[in-house]
Amino acid sequence: MTHGDSAGPVCSLKFVTLLVVLGPELLFLGAGVQLQENGYNGLLVAINPQVSEDQNLIPNIKEMITEASYYLFNATKRRVFFRNIKILIPATWKANNYSKVKQESYEKANVIVTDWYGAHGDDPYTLQYRGCGKEGKYIHFTPNFLLNDDLTAGYGSRGRVFVHEWAHLRWGVFDEYNNEKPFYINGQNQIKVTRCSSDITGIFLCERGPCPQENCIISKIFKEGCMFIYNSTQNATASIMFMQSLSSVVEFCNASTHTQEAPNLQNQMCSLRSTWDVITDSDDFNNSFPMKGTELPPPPTFSLLQAGDKVVCLVLDVSSKMAKADRLLQLQQAAEFYLMQIVEIHTFVGIASFNSKGTIRAQLHQINNDDDRKLLVSYLPATVSAEAETSVCSGLKKGFEMVEKLNGKAFSSVMILVTSGDDEHVTNCFLTVLSSGSTIHTIALGSSAVKNLEELSHLTGGLKFFVPDKSNSNSMLDAFSRISSGSGDIFQQHIQLESIGEYVKPHHQLKNTVTVDHSVGNDTTFLVTWQTSGPPEIVLFDPNGRKYYTDDFTTNLAFRTARLWIPGTAKPGLWTYTLNNTHHSPQALKVTVTSGASRSAMPPATVEAFVERDSTHFPHPVTIYAIVRKGFYPILNATVTATIESETADPVTLKLFDDGAGADVIKNDGIYSRYFFSFAVNGRYSLKVHVNHSPSISALAHSIPGSHAMYVPGYITNGNIQMNAPRKLVGRREEEQKWGFSRISSGGSFFVLGVPADPHPDVFPPCKIIDLEAVKVEEEVTLSWTAPGEDFDQGQANSYEIRVSKSLQNIQDDFNNAILVNTSKLNPQQAGTKEIFTFSSEFFTNGPEHQSDGETQKSHRIYVAIRAVDRNFLKSAVSNVAQASLLIPPNSTPVFARDYLILKGVLTAMGFIGIICLTIVVTHCVLNRKKRADKKENETKLL
Repeated sequence: MTHGDSAGPVCSLKFVTLLVVLGPELLFLGAGVQLQENGYNGLLVAINPQVSEDQNLIPNIKEMITEASYYLFNATKRRVFFRNIKILIPATWKANNYSKVKQESYEKANVIVTDWYGAHGDDPYTLQYRGCGKEGKYIHFTPNFLLNDDLTAGYGSRGRVFVHEWAHLRWGVFDEYNNEKPFYINGQNQIKVTRCSSDITGIFLCERGPCPQENCIISKIFKEGCMFIYNSTQNATASIMFMQSLSSVVEFCNASTHTQEAPNLQNQMCSLRSTWDVITDSDDFNNSFPMKGTELPPPPTFSLLQAGDKVVCLVLDVSSKMAKADRLLQLQQAAEFYLMQIVEIHTFVGIASFNSKGTIRAQLHQINNDDDRKLLVSYLPATVSAEAETSVCSGLKKGFEMVEKLNGKAFSSVMILVTSGDDEHVTNCFLTVLSSGSTIHTIALGSSAVKNLEELSHLTGGLKFFVPDKSNSNSMLDAFSRISSGSGDIFQQHIQLESIGEYVKPHHQLKNTVTVDHSVGNDTTFLVTWQTSGPPEIVLFDPNGRKYYTDDFTTNLAFRTARLWIPGTAKPGLWTYTLNNTHHSPQALKVTVTSGASRSAMPPATVEAFVERDSTHFPHPVTIYAIVRKGFYPILNATVTATIESETADPVTLKLFDDGAGADVIKNDGIYSRYFFSFAVNGRYSLKVHVNHSPSISALAHSIPGSHAMYVPGYITNGNIQMNAPRKLVGRREEEQKWGFSRISSGGSFFVLGVPADPHPDVFPPCKIIDLEAVKVEEEVTLSWTAPGEDFDQGQANSYEIRVSKSLQNIQDDFNNAILVNTSKLNPQQAGTKEIFTFSSEFFTNGPEHQSDGETQKSHRIYVAIRAVDRNFLKSAVSNVAQASLLIPPNSTPVFARDYLILKGVLTAMGFIGIICLTIVVTHCVLNRKKRADKKENETKLL
């Protein structure tokens, strides 16, 4: 489901033996980018089908990556380069003798080329969601960035930009600039530019031209419109993660050039470590050595691929085990819905079944209309066989046989494999599967399904699902609804709006509402399924009050389904349905609703759910993710709930958060996360995510998330200021959100091992605090962070351990021996709550501390870290390291102190002037009064 940390169940020795004899090309099919002998193999660049064909786009991509390969090779000190790259051409472009796609698809690409869907902006960026040192999801370039040479003035050459983004994607490092905080006050109370390295030179620029740095700050607030313009000619060689556009920059910031005080994301996410430190700690560097000699590596080779016809084959288990727990019925219901509603028009579809032998039920048939869909439904299995034995390989063999009749090869085909049986011989066909070029999505039914079934998906880049034997579970329908062509064209795909299943008592109702928002509505379908003969009594209201009854639905009594298709565009708003169980026994009633985009220029809101790893071993948690967005805009403030089902235990619901704490790495990026560790049993677990958004809450973020290459506003060249064209911003588009929206998506399945059968002691510590911040206010240091839980991010921790040091190395390498802060009055709050704690800095200002890294006793910074402790004294990992400035050098004139002295002088002068004025007024009044008294006295004497 994700790049990187996939790891399915342990394979048999026989399978390992097979892998040994495979050639390198087969070995890494479906495995993503691999580093072999210093060269990266298998990098996939995919162009979105919505991108217009342009003859310059592919040459420019090639030129960019070729330049990047040499730049990366030198920047990594002869360690890595790009060896071979695959470029996936959209099927919407003209055919040009491109090679056939095998298992490659847009959804699996490392680099995507696509527009913002109507928004402005060309920032290259990388979607990162897992933290420091962890692989990202993809790099995004717009076609305009790749075609418009004018943009290189602000971003630098495309090859340099590619290396900047590659470091984000591959090694999990972050940007060293900060557009929100371009300046900061350092430990010596000086204004500094947020940069790396500090050797990069330039001048401050105010509204009227160059100005001294003091003009950029007024009473501790940076003046709007003030910027720092860099010299185009530099001597500094770092850093690529700051400003790759400078010609002198050829390396990453290392320990000697890294600026720890700079308020950038690299320092925040990586605990003040340099980018080079993180990169050299990666698997790529730990498993390779620099190339010897002085020769450059060979230039990259490129393979141009284009998908042909869409081909799908259903490979369905019909052994006697499918008769258990309504397995066949659920398969029939889900496969019918897939064929009638989900699979895209013009797709070739075939059906095979198997027990101990495989059978072709329907040869490939192209879907051009509803009659074609109905014909394929008629070939779905109606009964199971009497034979319990299953042979997955026999079923797949029939699937390949069908597909090869169309094109001679099974390249780019999709197999949807559904089975409940145990098959000890499934590894026999792994070599055939690997060489077929087909992608296999697996759906395991019940606890007896073959243990290493998911390996077929893992090796071919397919999805994997699990359906527990529970009649009220909608996991089968969710799995089929999740499977798309993988083309990346959201306007051709169906979006799941509702998925619910409940046991309903006799003569009771299942009643609910589903929101059809204005971004969807085309090809909307309501599906109702039931267990016993005869449909329930159905009443459906549209937002205008129009009623639909059971007779308005198309009913399949054999499969126990009722389907209503809404012609045209469904009315936006709340649709209300009621299912009345008219039978004399309880039964599971289920509802599924899907719809498509209402307008081609406006992408609908979507959710993509997945787990970080395909398997885990108790007590390690599983991290659940849900990317919620509209086009590429993150959707904020959504209510995101994950439902996790195992074979025997009750479903567990878990709310996911986008708060930048616990499992969630970056706040407000539209990626909602949470740890899951409530493991009831060993075996498979299924994941489903439900997103609900209120119409009254702001939805779209102000900008695209991710790590962006820096756009430079201008340079100083030969003493002259040369400004670049203003950067186009991807601003928030305000749209009417009258109804809110709801979305459902399956997140596939994962495997858990090592769960103890008996009650076990507490083994779950609090989660790591990742958002610790420190600010010095007068003589105190104030810390803030998000509270972890008793167990990871759930519950309430028992205490905190806060330690400080004047040495970054000390607190990073030897936290236990750093100075302990008294936290006896600090009581942890509920997980997710904002914590604030203040302590005096006097001791650290005056107190000595051994400096192991050469820092002097008069350090002007302290470093702070924290960890949480639960009731059983289990401790979290040490938090990110925060820092605060303490001292002001006596021989310097602090900016803030100077402002204060000026203000004090002005006020004193004003005070003196006021006193003088008051004295004059009083004296004048006294003299006048005395004069009047004397005059009156004289007048009296005269009388």
